[in-house]
Amino acid sequence: MTTLSFDDEGVDVVYEGTEFRLEKDLIEDATQKSYFDVTDHEVLRIVEKNPSLGGQARRIGDIIR
Repeated sequence: MTTLSFDDEGVDVVYEGTEFRLEKDLIEDATQKSYFDVTDHEVLRIVEKNPSLGGQARRIGDIIR
């Protein structure tokens, strides 16, 4: 299971027991979108090849505010 924790500057990720951080700039480069317009599902796709996407995608801007 992958855990994502969002803040204004990036995302803390726990993937298969490994913890790391995806910075805001990296996410914007990978998605070609403003950080706050990227969805949690898009971030999960950066981390995992074939993620199990449940529920409705939520914008980072909506999650942290």
